Parts: sequence; C-alpha cells; structure tokens
Amino acid sequence: MACIQHSRNALRRIVAKETNLKSSDGAIHPLLYACQGVRYKKLEVILTTSIEKLGKAGQTVKVAPGHFRNHLMPKLLAVPNIEKFAHLIREQRKIYQPEEEEEVKVVKETMEDKMKEYETAAKRLVKAQLAFRVGINTAKFRARESKDDPIEILSPVTKDDILKEVTRQFNVQIEPDNVHLPSPLTALGEFEVPLRFPKSIPMPEGKVKWTLKVKIRGK
Repeated sequence: MACIQHSRNALRRIVAKETNLKSSDGAIHPLLYACQGVRYKKLEVILTTSIEKLGKAGQTVKVAPGHFRNHLMPKLLAVPNIEKFAHLIREQRKIYQPEEEEEVKVVKETMEDKMKEYETAAKRLVKAQLAFRVGINTAKFRARESKDDPIEILSPVTKDDILKEVTRQFNVQIEPDNVHLPSPLTALGEFEVPLRFPKSIPMPEGKVKWTLKVKIRGK
C-alpha cells in the first residue's frame, strides 16, 4: 500500500504541475482542456483503478467531463488519455500489477484410471475387517429367551455408516452402488457384506465373490 500511495502522490504532483501551466505557444494544455473543456463531448481517460461498471485499471474509457473533473480527477481514479500519462500508467502497472494466477486445467479421469481405483479398493477391503462399537438395547437384551438370541443394537448400521467408516478406517473411497446391503445390520456379531465391483477386476484366489467383513461389538 505504501508503494501504491507513493506512486499516486507522484502522479498527483505531475497532474498539479501540468494543470497550472500553458504550452509555450499560449495554447491550453490538454489536461487543463480536459478538466474545463467541451460539455457535451465525452473525454477519453485512462483508469488508474478498477471501477465497477466503468472498467479495469489501465483501460481507456470515455466519461462525461463533469464526472471526470468532479469525481475521477480529484481522487486520481483516472487521468487524461495523453501520451505522458499513458506512459506513466503503463510503467506503474508493470511494477504494481499482481501476477496473474496460473490457469488450472481439469484433467478428466479415464475409465482405465477408474478401474485401477476399483481394483485397489477391492484388494484392500477383501483382506480387512470393518469394526463398529455401538450401544445395545438393554431392555431387549434382558428379555431374551436364550443366550443364542441376537443382541439388538440401539442404532442399526446402514450402508451410509459402512461407506463412512470404510473411508475413515481404511482411507478407501467407494460408491454406494459398490455395497449391497438390502437392510441395515441390527444386532451384534460378524457379518459379510457383499461388494459389487466391475467384472473386469480379477477375483482373489479362493474367492467366488467380493465381500467386506463387518464386526459389530458393544461398547
């Protein structure tokens, strides 16, 4: 900001000097003419600052003389479009203009890349066991008729829960369509949840289908 203010002060001194002088042949200087000149003809000015609905810094635009004289000129938001000021603005922008951001190119994922992701996820999940620790339904636990009856949990484990925990525990991202869970898991125990991956992915030796081992334990 200090550098920009310094450049503005330098520009202000030049403008002030030019407005107090006439050319050697007695003619009115272009800057003075721009400030005091023709009412009905718009002036060409160079913007020193980007102004909404008018233009960006460095652009040459046309404005009403009154608007330039009363608003733009006193605040040094614009200067007349004459060679001296045009050169000054160009040099100023070379020094203070921020570097343009590099264009980000979006690379589309190919089908081959997608298949590699599926294969990596399938091989990792087939050897893993997804663990849940949940609360149990105490009332139903006490009302069981035998010890072999399943112990019901308070909150069923859904497909969304499995997807979320697969990402958290194994750092593997899979889609909802990859998990086949017709109904939520509602009891403690160990389960094998079927997984659906493209047929082009080779099945591990000794396996006839993709599955994910899920173990639900009480807290």
